[in-house]
Amino acid sequence: MLQIDLWKRVLIWLVCAAGIMLALPNGFYTRVEQANDAAADIIAKGETPERLEIAGQWPSYLPSGLVNLGLDLRGGAHLLAEVKVEDVYEARMDALWPEVRDALRPERSTVGTFRRQPGPADQIRLKISKPDGMARALEVVRGLANPVTSLTGAGATDIEVSADSDILVVQLSEAEKLASDDRTVRQSLEIVRRRIDEVGTREPTIQRQGADRILIQVPGIGSASELKAIIGTTAQLTFNPVAGPPGNDPDAAPGVGNKVIPSLDEEGIYYTIEAAAVVTGEDLVDAQPSFDQNGRPAVTFRFNTSGARRFGDYTAENIGSPFAIVLDDEVVSAPVIQSHIPGGSGIITGNFTVEESTNLAVLLRAGALPAGLEFLEERTIGPELGQDSIDAGKIATIVAFAAVLVFMGLSYGLFGLFANVALILNIALIFGMLSLIGGTLTLPGIAGIVLTVGMAVDANVLIFERIREELKAGRGPAKAIDEGYSKALSAILDANITTFITAVILFAMGSGPVRGFAITLGLGILTSVFTAIFVTRLMIVMWFERRRPKTIEV
Repeated sequence: MLQIDLWKRVLIWLVCAAGIMLALPNGFYTRVEQANDAAADIIAKGETPERLEIAGQWPSYLPSGLVNLGLDLRGGAHLLAEVKVEDVYEARMDALWPEVRDALRPERSTVGTFRRQPGPADQIRLKISKPDGMARALEVVRGLANPVTSLTGAGATDIEVSADSDILVVQLSEAEKLASDDRTVRQSLEIVRRRIDEVGTREPTIQRQGADRILIQVPGIGSASELKAIIGTTAQLTFNPVAGPPGNDPDAAPGVGNKVIPSLDEEGIYYTIEAAAVVTGEDLVDAQPSFDQNGRPAVTFRFNTSGARRFGDYTAENIGSPFAIVLDDEVVSAPVIQSHIPGGSGIITGNFTVEESTNLAVLLRAGALPAGLEFLEERTIGPELGQDSIDAGKIATIVAFAAVLVFMGLSYGLFGLFANVALILNIALIFGMLSLIGGTLTLPGIAGIVLTVGMAVDANVLIFERIREELKAGRGPAKAIDEGYSKALSAILDANITTFITAVILFAMGSGPVRGFAITLGLGILTSVFTAIFVTRLMIVMWFERRRPKTIEV
């Protein structure tokens, strides 16, 4: 009957104690947060007396995990960005042009001379002098096609090659465009995440929305413009052959396959460079701030194996020729190649400050965005508004909590008091589990906790009402308590399992605030079932064993 094994009792109280210990740091949020930041700085930058003092604000033997506060509670910035996937089509055509040119050169006896013509950015248009050789030209260029690497594009190739009179047209296939769009958004998502992580912000929300949009929410950052400065800077590094001497006319005709771009440091100076880069920032494996031989801030970089090989081959074949180091379509410098550079490493110098060289190295390490971002929506949520939300959430939780405590005490007497103790433990367990998993608490999450408070007592109400029915049926106290728990169990499990399934669906299908609500609701269901079935029963059993009452009132 009313018997609980010793090991079960110990386990139940250990779980409750662990939950309280894990939730404890949240009662000293600012102090623990400062101590955690100082400990992280010590690991990253070394010890200083100030950091050691701040890190010592919270004992190292106590848990230090905190519930992360979401954007609506902490304040911060919200951006909705659209990835300009069409930008990649032009880059793909520029990269394909040298391959097309090299493939057709051996066929000049058949196709004649050929020249790239102006046309849409997502096409290569070639005019050949011998239209009779068009069939051979089509065959050769189609040989450059590769299979589309996606499930939806199985069996298709990445380019379409067609003829229009004496013009050969090369463009991406529809299947490749779909695959490219998906890759571009995924890559942009990862690069945005790496850039924000490099800055060290807490618990940002970065997720895909729809086909080509990215939702970015970063708590604790000053403004949306500051966030845009972090993620909107392209930091695209390329090394391009210089096609002509520098000039001062930005509208000069560059020639097909070339482009005119300005100098970064020399105002009014423009360079004509080949659009197809020798190597790009995608080949970088490292970039670090440093100083040049004159002690000025600079950035050192290192290529991967394939990038180092291409860079080395190009420098070996073009000694005496200038090449441009291009950053975001601006020429940082255009040195003359003095000798073969086999190591795959180098240095970018310019009129940088120390902060600018550090930021540039961060952006280069994170990688270049494959396409531009257009910001469709931006909001800055001040910390005062976040504090207002916290205060409103506290008031709502306290009012709901107090109302439930009073109701249970008045309705069920001593048993209601046991339920109230279990309810307090329930809240502690929720915060303990959120701290353990590094969960983020949002305003809807607070609503989930308030809802959990009501649901937690609901299970106790079912149990206590069953006990009342058993007492009215003439059962003894021990039998009534045992039967009450046994007969109410199925109803409690059914109700909570269906609600938990709803929470899982909300988490899987929702995003942002909906997920915050689903997390606290799901955790609250688990903890409320535990406290109702195990904790309150253990307290009632321990009280019954101690008092041995002849009658009970519920």
